Amino acid sequence: MDLQRLLLLCLWLPCVLGIYVPLREYSGQSFFDGWDYYGNVDNTTWGNVTYVDEMTAMNQDLTFVNGNGHAIIRVDNTTNIANAPLVNRNTIKITSKDAYPIGSLILIDTYHIPYGCSVWPSFWTLGINAEWPQAGEIDVIEAINNLQQNQMALHTVPGCNLQVNTDSGQTGRTVDTDCSTGTGCLVQETKPNSFGSGFANTGGGVFALQMDVSGIYMWFWSRPDVPPSIAGANSTSTLDLSDWGAPSAAYPAAGCDISKYFQAQQLVIDTTLCGDWAGVPDIYASTCPNTCISNVIGNGNPVYNNAYWDIGYVRTYTASSLPPGSVNTGGPNPTSSSPSSSSSSPTEIAKPGTAEGSNTASVTDGSTEPEPTDTNSSTSFFVGRSHETFLGSQGLGLFILCSIIVFFLL
Repeated sequence: MDLQRLLLLCLWLPCVLGIYVPLREYSGQSFFDGWDYYGNVDNTTWGNVTYVDEMTAMNQDLTFVNGNGHAIIRVDNTTNIANAPLVNRNTIKITSKDAYPIGSLILIDTYHIPYGCSVWPSFWTLGINAEWPQAGEIDVIEAINNLQQNQMALHTVPGCNLQVNTDSGQTGRTVDTDCSTGTGCLVQETKPNSFGSGFANTGGGVFALQMDVSGIYMWFWSRPDVPPSIAGANSTSTLDLSDWGAPSAAYPAAGCDISKYFQAQQLVIDTTLCGDWAGVPDIYASTCPNTCISNVIGNGNPVYNNAYWDIGYVRTYTASSLPPGSVNTGGPNPTSSSPSSSSSSPTEIAKPGTAEGSNTASVTDGSTEPEPTDTNSSTSFFVGRSHETFLGSQGLGLFILCSIIVFFLL
């Protein structure tokens, strides 16, 4: 190991190997209580879908909790849609009522991710209180059609980059380093079974997002490889990251001032069809036959039989330097899935663009027109502390050990 890599490891380990305490869990019968339904056409990625409201979703069984207690979020696969100049199929986009700042950790345990020709699922975060992308966007899960690899990305205004001359220790493959481009600073997963039929056939897996002032880091583990710290945890367990290994994607602060380019983030789960990525003819043809729109028309069966999310839970955490009760500033109690009580609501505004959140901006002061549905919904802000200030005894010990090693090497 060269000296540059060792120095970076010494800086990275204390931030990653901390202890996190739970804020909230979205799971079971109350899973959907913590989310707002979009209730409009796809005016962000221009897919051939209508994101339905909560009532329609429940009536059409597009969102429900199954017998295993898992949240199911699916594309309509029963309606016969006739060919027309413009066709849309019903699907789902939900956004968390709560926003999570730098210093937060997000886990999603999912057994199935939508896939198939024309299908474009995403689990991502969107910064609030600013027009996109001024508050940042983080793509944790995103792929299309019959691809077999997940990809991760950041979207920001110019100035945030993934530095190619820095050994970040990530296991994924860097595709693009400029976070202000349409694709963002993109990293492709290299572990097997991170998307598509491979992901489903191995029982799914767990994805993690760590937002820290030292950088933004993302992990993926296929079901057989989920570390014991996660596999053995429940909704009230603290989380020790020491057995996680290297992240799939790492965006160190050396190339991007995280506190400058990212504000508190809402969580988003959606599935669109075709649109300005999955529906681009050359891209679509690389894994699928015919045309993208040919899937949308017709009865949707069996085309969209695999176009569903099966989610065991989404869990959120904050740094261990603050107890759970002290970081809640208006939202539900930590680990609770009940709606928050604040009266303000983030609002999305249409705006031309090409990336996932490129037509949206979130505000909480009510100064713009409301979303089509759920105007009484609220957003809470969980305020935590980052690991850069509070390393914890384990992180401090590792830092001291690394410092001693570096001293003797020098």
